Amino acid sequence: MKFEIGYVLYIDIVGYSKLLIHEQSEQIQKLRQIVRGTEEFRVAEEEGKLLRLPTGDGGALVFRSNLEAPVRCALEISKELRNHPNLRVRMGIHCGPVNEITDLNEQANIAGAGINIAQRVMNCGDAGHILLSKHVAEDLEHFARWRQYLHDLGECNVKHGGTVSIVNCYGEEFGNCQVPQKSKERTAAQTRISRKSIAVLPFENLSEDKANDYFALGIQEEILTRLSKIGDLKVISRTSTVRFKSSPENVPEIAKQLGVGNILAGTVQKAVDQVRVNVRLIDAESDSHVWAEVYDRKLTDIFAVETDIASKIADSLQANLTSAERRAISVRPTESSEAHQLYLMGRYHFNRFFAPGHEKSRDYFLQAIQADPSYALAYSGLGLYYSFGAANGILPPDDWPKAENAVNKALALDDHLAEAYNPLAAVEIYSKRNWPAAERAFRRGSELNPNLAEILHHYGLCLVLLGRNDEGLAQMARAAELDPFFLGLNLHSGRMFFYTRQYDRAIDQFNKTLELHPGYAAAHEWLGDVYEKKGMDREAVDQWTKALSSSEQTEDAAIVQKTYEASGFDAAVRELGRRKLEHLNQRLDRGEYVPAAEYFLAYYRAGDSEQALTSLAKAVDEPNWFALEIRINPVFDGLRSSQRFQQLVARVQPPVAK
Repeated sequence: MKFEIGYVLYIDIVGYSKLLIHEQSEQIQKLRQIVRGTEEFRVAEEEGKLLRLPTGDGGALVFRSNLEAPVRCALEISKELRNHPNLRVRMGIHCGPVNEITDLNEQANIAGAGINIAQRVMNCGDAGHILLSKHVAEDLEHFARWRQYLHDLGECNVKHGGTVSIVNCYGEEFGNCQVPQKSKERTAAQTRISRKSIAVLPFENLSEDKANDYFALGIQEEILTRLSKIGDLKVISRTSTVRFKSSPENVPEIAKQLGVGNILAGTVQKAVDQVRVNVRLIDAESDSHVWAEVYDRKLTDIFAVETDIASKIADSLQANLTSAERRAISVRPTESSEAHQLYLMGRYHFNRFFAPGHEKSRDYFLQAIQADPSYALAYSGLGLYYSFGAANGILPPDDWPKAENAVNKALALDDHLAEAYNPLAAVEIYSKRNWPAAERAFRRGSELNPNLAEILHHYGLCLVLLGRNDEGLAQMARAAELDPFFLGLNLHSGRMFFYTRQYDRAIDQFNKTLELHPGYAAAHEWLGDVYEKKGMDREAVDQWTKALSSSEQTEDAAIVQKTYEASGFDAAVRELGRRKLEHLNQRLDRGEYVPAAEYFLAYYRAGDSEQALTSLAKAVDEPNWFALEIRINPVFDGLRSSQRFQQLVARVQPPVAK
């Protein structure tokens, strides 16, 4: 049996079986006339590069010429169908193996995965839709003329429990811009809210000393962490609940935004060595209290309070706990009240890492360790501080050994500490380039705490950086369920769609990020990158100048904009690179560490390929995540034909996971 690659256009009439017999005949005849009247059909048939597979309500055309042929044919058909509103047709396109066969009736026929998948893609659509398989869309995106018409829809459920990834193809004169009903149904199914789900809102500080905010927020985070270790619960991350008030007025609406069935709210009042914790569990659907309690305890008893709250919530939500999970939520991490409060201060400042003074986080973790040298969480926090800073090029590479030492100490004290496995994975993948070890760390952390979104987020990012796109996007989707409003996760989700060349999904994600965090410079810059790849020059320049303005570089923004208006897009890109180089040099002059990858991008934008490649030679060996993303970043497509570029990025090839 001989297979060949066919470019398949599958067509059918929507609602055909409900038509009267004469209506069926009329519509099939009209559709056949429209299809045969297209230029693509005529040319392919004349050249002997077309196979036809008739079906009762439509048919399949298999082009042997090139990938664009079935798409151009579909566009011609769609445009003509607008003159026949009663003829409701949908189309699906895929390329894959096909084979000419003889069926049981001794008739010529066509079979193969190319046909089957094209039909499944088509079946995901409604009348007017031209749907493409993801494979076809990715190939078309290499041609600038197609990019503006391709709109990613994600996965669609098909028969036998399978899914296909589909892309909607439409423009002003063809196609259907509406989301197909099957895609809407899949989205709705994914958003059903479980009763065993909860968000812990920030606890209000009722202490006379408002400096105790760190303590109230720390107690909230620790209760949340204990709950997150229960695999039968869905627990929303602190980074998504922090935007809400401690005493919300509209619990059902907040719960809907977070995708949970229950809300825990509370207050904390601390005075000398006494603490009062007042908590209430609220059923979001009825907006009624399920359970409430007030705890008046010594400060040294705070861990017992947290354990009791977590246990009673689990019981109220009828969560099934394993014996290991019961032990995990009952852990007393330190006997030192002083060390505990210093650790909470460290977490408080770490959660503000990008604000000035992030080194306070490091100092408090070190003081907590000094107060209790056996405090595993404090070592884990210190390891996270160094690894996060070094991985993101904020701290110099010299800090990686400090991260490794702190993480190893944390795990030596408590190898069941889920929080320590995320910085361990960072040490392994960025500092040591040992992907199999990093993946083991990610998986172990997720086993210990299935609700720890930061591990799922980080794991998903690394999977995409190393070419395992479907797995990576699945991890990120799970992380987004647990942490829907976290800036970093939303930003990286958009970047991952960009890396996987799903440009429309990237645009949607960056716009969502900017709705949540207006004026965020990185989101504007990366959105500009997407528009550049789609050939939308004005929109790209607009986003890049917004990024500059958001970074208080308004003069640079004005210069780039004027350059674009006067000299065009390429000149504006070069000016953008020159502006960036000036700022990088200023940072170096101030004694700041600047990753070589930033110079690589700036020189590339400025049009200096030689200096860009010189910087790349340094960048690929630097232990940060920028080195890994260069290999797959579409921004650098202009260098991929360079042998020197290929040789350099080959030094960052993903190893095979064990």
